[in-house]
Amino acid sequence: MPASLLLKNLARFITLSKEEEAYLVSKLKIKKLRKKQYFLQEGDVCKYQGFVYKGCLRAFEVDAKGVEHVAQFSPEDWWIGDIYSFYTNEPAKLNIEALENTELFIFDKDSLEDLYVKIPKMERYFRLLMQNALISLSQRVISSMSKSAAERYCEFIHRYPQIEQRVPNHLIASYLGIKPESLSRIRKQYIKPKDSKKS
Repeated sequence: MPASLLLKNLARFITLSKEEEAYLVSKLKIKKLRKKQYFLQEGDVCKYQGFVYKGCLRAFEVDAKGVEHVAQFSPEDWWIGDIYSFYTNEPAKLNIEALENTELFIFDKDSLEDLYVKIPKMERYFRLLMQNALISLSQRVISSMSKSAAERYCEFIHRYPQIEQRVPNHLIASYLGIKPESLSRIRKQYIKPKDSKKS
């Protein structure tokens, strides 16, 4: 059942009663996206936060020269949305596109407020979620300023295990802020030491 993944995610932070779980599940709304279909486009107001239970998306922005910069990947068990736009009602800076056929549970502001009232623990859950997102963003900014491309690649595969088989190389390179050729070079250096340990 798709909801089980969300409930397992919640259980890492809070403990819900069976009644609370049942209420949450009864309120879930599903959105399905085809590969290359947008969950959000730059300039639109982000109306939903989404929890991915099948598929994978990417969040990216396009600079003045038309170059795309990948900010985040969201495979199964990840949340996705433009938090700034969602909470301020300002136009989104991000585009969010499905990299595969994708299915999400979506929550608008009214849904979240209802959950906070009916299940107060959900407010703690989303606070912890935001806290972790802020820490992660801070670490990523510091990494981009102080760490080598190889170190950032190691952090990437730790953060997104198994995603390399699902995401095109040029998008991973975009996330790391390097060229695809540099990514190929780093991968060779990263794989060789591992292989030599096995022999």
